[in-house]
Amino acid sequence: METIKWGIIGAGDVCEKKSGPAFYKIEHSSLVAVMRRNEALAKDFALRHGVPRYYTDADLLINDPEVNAIYVATPPSTHKEYTVRALEAGKPVYVEKPMAMNYGECMEMLMASERTGQKLFVAYYRRALPYFRKVKELLDSRLIGTILSVEIHYTRPPQLTDLIPEQHTWRIKKAIAGDGYFYDLAPHTLDILDFLLGEISEARGITQNLGGLYEAADTISATLQFRSGAVGTGLWSFVTSPASTEDSIRITGAHGEISFNTFAFQPIRLAIGESVQTFETAQPEHIQQPLIQSIVDELRGVGRCPSTALSAARTSKVIDGIIYVFP
Repeated sequence: METIKWGIIGAGDVCEKKSGPAFYKIEHSSLVAVMRRNEALAKDFALRHGVPRYYTDADLLINDPEVNAIYVATPPSTHKEYTVRALEAGKPVYVEKPMAMNYGECMEMLMASERTGQKLFVAYYRRALPYFRKVKELLDSRLIGTILSVEIHYTRPPQLTDLIPEQHTWRIKKAIAGDGYFYDLAPHTLDILDFLLGEISEARGITQNLGGLYEAADTISATLQFRSGAVGTGLWSFVTSPASTEDSIRITGAHGEISFNTFAFQPIRLAIGESVQTFETAQPEHIQQPLIQSIVDELRGVGRCPSTALSAARTSKVIDGIIYVFP
């Protein structure tokens, strides 16, 4: 492929700034079609972003002869369905995270990719961001020595829409999104740890609904075992007070520690003995653009994308281990 001609299934909020503009701003890439079930919204998106065609039927977009790659940006409950249909139509796919509703669905998507010979990528875009690349550089330098442990802490108060049942968004509806905000946010953290430290070989968790605002879990704790031998703990809560808001990851080594965030992008902190250094990086205007660039490069045969279906499936397996109780 000399030019990657994208079609988007599910041209919603995430496509407005995080991802959508990247498809037509990158060289050798264009956005030629979008799909959304609401025709007025599909047309509006197409007009504002200069997209030639819009659809309300996913199959029409998938079978558009000009579209040669597809971005699936729908909620998780339809990731597998649309991804498999696009792969079977002979088109590579970039699918939003989490990759699917569970690890089993991920394996079906992987098998479809292998069966059709079409590439499959997942939107764990932090793997391509300068912020996390800097953390990896520091870890790979072995400045903090052998990695011993990881501590994850993510807590925040309820969203206003959480307090009013009639205003609940799809993100807390288990049939559409999985187990609430944990499924929406925690995968970013768990996946970037896979990127930074290697595979998480075992994960277990305890889930609770302590706020009673919706059906999904709102407070989750986890223990992690990395294949390297390092261990980890995690706490996520979406019903705390504003004063308890926190977004932190701390990686401890034999000689020091590195602290950073999943979402806040506060300065990276490197502490070795009495010495403390901080590092800042600029974030791109469209946060998915570096990863999308790597996908375009790989499809053109001039690069590699760091977020593969295999790595994303590992993250879903970890999520399953935390959420579900296995004998």
